[in-house]
Amino acid sequence: MRYGIFSDIHSNLSALEAVLNSYTQEQIDQYVCIGDIVGYAANPQECIAKIGALNPIWVAGNHDWASIDLLSTKNFNPLAQEAVEWTKAQLSLEEKKFLSSAELVFNHNDFILVHGTLDNAEDFNYLYDQMDAQVTFELMTNQVCFVGHTHIAGIFVMRDNRIAYLQNYPLQIAPQNKYIVNVGSVGQPRDRNYRASYCVFDTQTQMIEIKRVDYDIKETQNRIIAVGLPGFLAERLSWGR
Repeated sequence: MRYGIFSDIHSNLSALEAVLNSYTQEQIDQYVCIGDIVGYAANPQECIAKIGALNPIWVAGNHDWASIDLLSTKNFNPLAQEAVEWTKAQLSLEEKKFLSSAELVFNHNDFILVHGTLDNAEDFNYLYDQMDAQVTFELMTNQVCFVGHTHIAGIFVMRDNRIAYLQNYPLQIAPQNKYIVNVGSVGQPRDRNYRASYCVFDTQTQMIEIKRVDYDIKETQNRIIAVGLPGFLAERLSWGR
């Protein structure tokens, strides 16, 4: 089975289209979305439609929940709060119903999915370092867990209770190890690489690869400005942070 796994689209239609176009060369059997379809950029409706058409396995992100009033924005920064309020006003009842259809954690034969961390998934905690990873490793009932949320692609590997952090791909799964794979962000990367990030997981070869693809950033920036969202949300896309 070949999985196309991605996260944090954040209403960036141009980036999503570039990733989906790249996936056409990957012979994907099943698409997997790790949440935050909406938020920050200007095309939430179109992104929801494209994700829905994939019939993916998916879990909810904090912006998805905030946009349907399942999560308070009190811990969001002011720009994120403004984007959430704008997004709410754009969504139809059907689109809100779609966003509410996802679980917080999905256990699959081949992997576990969660947007943030397995501990208190409803709090959408960030998994940045080995200490954060330790708790999720302890809760894993499968060898591989895919996450998003930080917008920073990378892989935590646990072997003999020691945790390493890798950003070298492709990576082949070893039977004695456990893995937490952050697939990065389609629509707003924050690892100083502006290109959209996505993952391919092949269960036959046991290979995990995180890839990047260029997209029309200027088009996304123009759309953000045109609808009246904060200019910083457009500017940061060029910086990859």
